Amino acid sequence: MIPACFSNPGSTLTNTTPMPQSLITCIYQTQICNSPTYLTLTWSKTLFSHSLTINAADTFSLTISLYPSTFSFFRNKTGSKSIALTNHHYQRIKLYWDFARAEFTQNSAEPESCFYIAISSNARLEFFLGDLLDESLRRSGAFSIRQPTEPMLLSRREHVFGRKNYMTRAEFLGSKHEIEIECSGGTLKVKVDKEMRLVVKRLTWKFRGNEKILIGGFEVEFFWDVFNWVTSGHGSNSGGHGVFVFQSGDGGVWPEMIGPEKRLMRKSLSGSASASLPSMSLMRSPSCSSVLQWAEESSDGGRSSCSSTRSCGSGGGFSLLLYAWRRD
Repeated sequence: MIPACFSNPGSTLTNTTPMPQSLITCIYQTQICNSPTYLTLTWSKTLFSHSLTINAADTFSLTISLYPSTFSFFRNKTGSKSIALTNHHYQRIKLYWDFARAEFTQNSAEPESCFYIAISSNARLEFFLGDLLDESLRRSGAFSIRQPTEPMLLSRREHVFGRKNYMTRAEFLGSKHEIEIECSGGTLKVKVDKEMRLVVKRLTWKFRGNEKILIGGFEVEFFWDVFNWVTSGHGSNSGGHGVFVFQSGDGGVWPEMIGPEKRLMRKSLSGSASASLPSMSLMRSPSCSSVLQWAEESSDGGRSSCSSTRSCGSGGGFSLLLYAWRRD
């Protein structure tokens, strides 16, 4: 079942709970030191901090503080780090990043442009994300680039916050789209680029389901689970969080929850629910949930949480997973 279904239906994230303004996790398929690697990037932003965690399971993990304080002289938007990979005979890689001129939209923790993240090894660029490739090559001293230079984005998991409207931007098949979900009065509405794509009425009976919608002219499978909202006893927009999946192709791979995302999910559980659940069931991933199981069964990819590069396949598609949290 979905983690939402274990939480106290009446519990919401209140003002006493530290809440992120933006929390996004993306998983990319790439190669590092000639080994297939799933690289997870978690962007987190609160009122007083802004960080990026880069994680390759069983290989390395690094957290970069982009804006850890309100004082400008504590900012650390440009830097590098050398890392020895214990499972690659201690081969060394070097990470470079530059967010000094990064541009962000809609208070997002993830930059839109004017930034880069690069990983190099033996004077070769192994991984690159951003739009300042020439600058990263000059700084890293890399003289060759692994092809293809753009990593493959397999999945994106985002926590969105609101009262009845929840918005995000995501890329499907090479083009970015604005997605808005509205849940109020027992009705669920989905808009893409401000155009209505789906209306689901009588959520009391249809709190879980799936439908095909069009995004950018392509068919995308949409799954929803608003069980917490309809069982809270105060309408479809009260308590807990809703879960929504947009899936194209064979779907993607769900990254393991770590850092601020893991802490947020823990705080959403009531004491009694936490006591009845071993931490492994929630913290390993949300892939055991009903809505995600439906998504997995709709394709042959068999997606799952990716805790190791040896246990997951790429699936040949993309999935967007939204956790929609209600703000009081």
